[in-house]
Amino acid sequence: MGSQATKHPAQWVLQGANAASMVPGSVPYGLIEGAAIAIDGDSIVWTGSADNLPDDYHAWHRETLPGGLLTPTLIDCHTHIVYGGNRAHEWEMRLNGASYEEISRAGGGIRSTVAATRAASEDDLITSAQTRLDDLIAEGLGAIEIKSGYGLDIENECKMLRVARDICQQNGIVGKTSFLGAHAIPAEFAGQADRYVSHIIEDMLPAVVEQNLADFCDGFCENIAFSKEQIRKIFEKAKSLGLGLRLHAEQLSNSHGAQMAAELGALSCDHLEYIDQAGIRAMAKAGCKAVLLPGAYYFLGESKKPPIIQLREYGVEMALATDCNPGSSPLTSLLLVMNMGCTLFALTPEEALAGITRVAAGALGLSDSHGTLEVGKIASMVYWNVDQPVQLAYPMGGNRLQGQVRNGQWVAK
Repeated sequence: MGSQATKHPAQWVLQGANAASMVPGSVPYGLIEGAAIAIDGDSIVWTGSADNLPDDYHAWHRETLPGGLLTPTLIDCHTHIVYGGNRAHEWEMRLNGASYEEISRAGGGIRSTVAATRAASEDDLITSAQTRLDDLIAEGLGAIEIKSGYGLDIENECKMLRVARDICQQNGIVGKTSFLGAHAIPAEFAGQADRYVSHIIEDMLPAVVEQNLADFCDGFCENIAFSKEQIRKIFEKAKSLGLGLRLHAEQLSNSHGAQMAAELGALSCDHLEYIDQAGIRAMAKAGCKAVLLPGAYYFLGESKKPPIIQLREYGVEMALATDCNPGSSPLTSLLLVMNMGCTLFALTPEEALAGITRVAAGALGLSDSHGTLEVGKIASMVYWNVDQPVQLAYPMGGNRLQGQVRNGQWVAK
């Protein structure tokens, strides 16, 4: 379809490709061979085989594709793409044998990103984040979640969240934002974790909500960060203010945060390498999604994998995301995330594609509008030059995207 946007009548039919609708059922990938998708405005009003297109749509404008595959738009449901600076030098130090303590004493770690983010203007943050977002959009991204967490004070957390809102609007993609004030304890609160938690509850959360800057509240529940009890207090306040809940849980140890968050109604718990059976059961009961982050697992050289078999057995749906951040996952490719999910975590290719479409939509509360190609959903999809859905997860590199439909219209490749 070329690299330019194509204008259509409000009512049109896209046909000529197979469609991995990702609608659960007896057919792998929800695959529709020789598909036709009828679009009215920005909504899908009919899907099925082109041979079965109802008479009502025969007079509509047609766009016929030369084969290939359609999928729902891709969704990155866990990112930290807004931040100042980078930590490439620290990575090099680590590869040259420096310990975490040595890097920290040299001013590295999250403190360096906090300092760089606080020093950056909103324009600076937009410029740097745009390069990362461009990579994702070029691979079919249509929706994204972006966290704060490198400001750790009211002014800079709000600055990050404004940038996240603005960059999504500027790029015409669906954006969800998460307030992550409970990411680390800032230097000015060193040794005063409970006092900082009170500051989050009494001052930071109300300021974020008053300015309508966040959809969710997130937290890092871990021995090196915040305890389950501290996160519970933050989450209870956030919930009372109308924010959804998501949690970094059980990445480095089992802090039992996932069970707590699920019981409070969190949409997702993320990482989960050390989750136990009680946490899995609680997530299953609550319908809480598991967001797996193989980029961080790979980049940090971890060996403890999430309990994929147990998550499957309990019916906990698994999403995948980049976890794009400067310290543990400088990753901007959802296609590579799919491959990593399969090769590192033994997901099936179908689970991997569902993880960046249908399940990712559920993790962001977007199931009513995104994640599958079916009647009633927003007409946002990706057109790929591949024959089979497995060919999206199979390559380690490369991009077979040929075009995108966003809100019912073709957009630039």
